[in-house]
Amino acid sequence: MNHSVDWVQLIIVIVIFGAVTVMGFMAARWRNTGNLESLDEWGLGGRGFGTFITWFLLGGDLYTAYTFIAVPAAMYATGAISGFFAVPYTIVVYPIIFIFMSRLWSVSHRNGYVTPADFVGGRYGSRALSLAVAVTGILATMPYIALQLVGMQAVFETMGLGGDNLLAKDLPLLIAFAVLAAYTYSSGLRAPAMIAFVKDGLIYLVIAVAIFYLPGVLGGWGSIFDAAEAKLTATNPATGKPVGAFIPGESGFSAYWTLALGSAMALFMYPHSVTAVLSTKNRNIVRRNAAILPAYSLLLGLLALLGFMAIKANVNTTGLDGLANPQLAIPRLFDQEFPSWFAGIAFAAIAVGALVPAAIMSIAAANLFTRNIYRDFLNRDATPAQEAKVSKLASLAVKLGALAFVLVLDKTLALNFQLLGGIWILQTFPAIVVGLYTRWFHRWALLAGWAVAMLFGTIEAYNVINPATKKHFGGSLANVPFTDTQSYIALTAFGLNLILVVVLTLVFRALKVPDGVDNTHPSDYRADQGDPGVKDLPELLDEGGASPAKS
Repeated sequence: MNHSVDWVQLIIVIVIFGAVTVMGFMAARWRNTGNLESLDEWGLGGRGFGTFITWFLLGGDLYTAYTFIAVPAAMYATGAISGFFAVPYTIVVYPIIFIFMSRLWSVSHRNGYVTPADFVGGRYGSRALSLAVAVTGILATMPYIALQLVGMQAVFETMGLGGDNLLAKDLPLLIAFAVLAAYTYSSGLRAPAMIAFVKDGLIYLVIAVAIFYLPGVLGGWGSIFDAAEAKLTATNPATGKPVGAFIPGESGFSAYWTLALGSAMALFMYPHSVTAVLSTKNRNIVRRNAAILPAYSLLLGLLALLGFMAIKANVNTTGLDGLANPQLAIPRLFDQEFPSWFAGIAFAAIAVGALVPAAIMSIAAANLFTRNIYRDFLNRDATPAQEAKVSKLASLAVKLGALAFVLVLDKTLALNFQLLGGIWILQTFPAIVVGLYTRWFHRWALLAGWAVAMLFGTIEAYNVINPATKKHFGGSLANVPFTDTQSYIALTAFGLNLILVVVLTLVFRALKVPDGVDNTHPSDYRADQGDPGVKDLPELLDEGGASPAKS
């Protein structure tokens, strides 16, 4: 472990970081047919990205510091249940989005929706439900951005930056945060779209070298797996239980599959995922990318195995504060096993890999605030220029909120940041996804189910204590009520949510409680670029469950 600054690594990171920053500011002029004074231009890149750009944008959006830092760190610390579930979940998610995301693109394109909350408000005629979806999206995005910042912080600490006091330790992160905020404010979604090319190129290079080089240095794959098994099956003296799970046993099956399924259902409920989808120029691009993006899952599987390599390499994960921090496992592995110049490239790849999704996430959350809080409740007559200005300012506030998560919550298993966000964002699934096919659910039932599930999920997550640090929000698994089976809290809360929605819908419909006006038309759900018309009657009849058509 190196407490002094490695100047070779630092210079390489600064050079690449500087080049990316210049690209971020230059992106304001890239593919810009407008003036960035509307949310369509600033927040959705002009809705004009094709298959190639979308491939990198969605890849940069979905495969984040969660992929490069948190997943291998979880594999290093506790094994397959808390780490490798991410591989099947990113495979399961794409058939799901292939089915419903093109419908969301179509109805959003036809009606000018910028956020998923816009769609919910239009579909159910309910500003209250739209507000609930918007607030949930903003809240769930903050810990996800925090996860990106934790990844950058781990890289800076490994290079020898920072110190023992809070200001010195977080200063490099604050500088990176300021740069990110500046070019996001200036260029909007075009900045991360352009930088995503660099990010993915660097990541492909680093993982290819790591997978072919490191096993030879560490004694081969057999030796790596043997070391991981020995560590994870050893007994923890403090608990009397195994340290982790090299291969999940029968008792871990429910935890593993619920983490995978719940995360898959939640991923495209996040506003940043929807933002990347709505930036495309037609619905076929959405489906095409759903078909080819699983290639990234191979990359994720290989990255996860770096956690086992870190075990074999016996890296020191003690931070400058003297506490064990698994997030340092992969940066320390690169620092220990690679020459300084290539470790610098790897660290730059991780830092840029955190900046791209952090930028998209902050833009998406800002769009939610602008369209579904500012415009709906504070200024109903806001002009496009006013919306764009408010969204730019809101993106800064969202990043500050994410910094609060980094500074306040337990970072030793940062994967919990993403899982905590998943607990919240999954509760918007009934309103968004089910609403794309039918309007049978009553708007007040959806709101009640959301509120109860949010409260239940947050309390359950708060009550999970990290055994190492004794802090709350220490995990995302808890026993299913009235059973001894552990499950991802998000999925348990979702089940409660769905039951309440169905029951209350029956009650409200029996009482004839007004259900609002549907402002969408059945033909909206299959509309394509340049298709403003209404479809023929046979196609209308084939569409599921819309209420009376708009003119």
